[in-house]
Amino acid sequence: MRRSSTDESTYHRSPSLDSKDYSLPNGTFRRYSSMYGGQFGATSNSFFGFHTNPGPKATKAKYTSPKGNKYVVFYLDLSFIFLLELKRCSMAHNCLQCIKYLMFVFNLLFWLGGCGILGVGIWLAVTQGNFATLSSSFPSLSAANLLIVTGTFVMIIGFVGCIGAIKENKCLLLSFFIMLLIIFLLELAVVILFFVYTDKIDKYAQRDLKKGLHLYGTDGNIGLTNAWSIIQTDFRCCGVSNYTDWFEVYNTTRVPDSCCLEFSENCGLHSPGTWWKAPCYETVKIWLQENLLAVGIFGLCTAMVQILGLTFAMTMYCQVVKADTYCA
Repeated sequence: MRRSSTDESTYHRSPSLDSKDYSLPNGTFRRYSSMYGGQFGATSNSFFGFHTNPGPKATKAKYTSPKGNKYVVFYLDLSFIFLLELKRCSMAHNCLQCIKYLMFVFNLLFWLGGCGILGVGIWLAVTQGNFATLSSSFPSLSAANLLIVTGTFVMIIGFVGCIGAIKENKCLLLSFFIMLLIIFLLELAVVILFFVYTDKIDKYAQRDLKKGLHLYGTDGNIGLTNAWSIIQTDFRCCGVSNYTDWFEVYNTTRVPDSCCLEFSENCGLHSPGTWWKAPCYETVKIWLQENLLAVGIFGLCTAMVQILGLTFAMTMYCQVVKADTYCA
């Protein structure tokens, strides 16, 4: 039996998932978005934190000028590189300043040491004459002259190093390095030649010293006379290789009064039993061998000071060149 249309209209089916209507009344979406949009950051394209995808027109309108973003990124890259270079230049400058003042102090002490050596040499030359002039072949090779020449060179080198360091002058720094390197190499060559030709140097030195004995007590050779007197008295020796070396000088059996065991006027005319018998050359040589450690330490300290000066000069020169190249 069929139902009539009027009867069917009075019954309603249970709602199902397929037939359920999820549509909201007109204006509901706007009302709820206005109430909660500010709280959840919703705009006209979002609802409770969910964003709707913009349409193709909005997307096209949003990315119409990509060149501006590229310019911003490029500017940020340049700024980052500039900051890195600025930091590196600042570190290089601080390092340069540290080396600068260290080298200045080092060369100031170097210069003061040269002044002291020069002063001692001048004092010896004025008060003692040509003190310690033992060689007849090289009369100018005295202790006073050696100290004067050494002190002058040290003062000049220290002055150039000080000015080069404080002014950061590449030319002066390089000049200081070259001068100090030449002196260091010359000293090294002298030491090597001395150890290679030790025997020949011994024979030549003894022969030359014996010639110098003939100048003992003569006019204009007060330095040589004083040197021999001091050596024979302090080391308790007589002559170069033997006390008989003086017999050829005086043409008689006589020695200087400084050879006597007990000093007195004209004691050198007495019998040989009252004289020192030890040869001065061998005595001084033995003394140097016994104090070889002190001599070696002195030479090593001198070499280390020179190497330190070379290191400071070249390091500062490289830092100045680098600063001029990268941070100009």
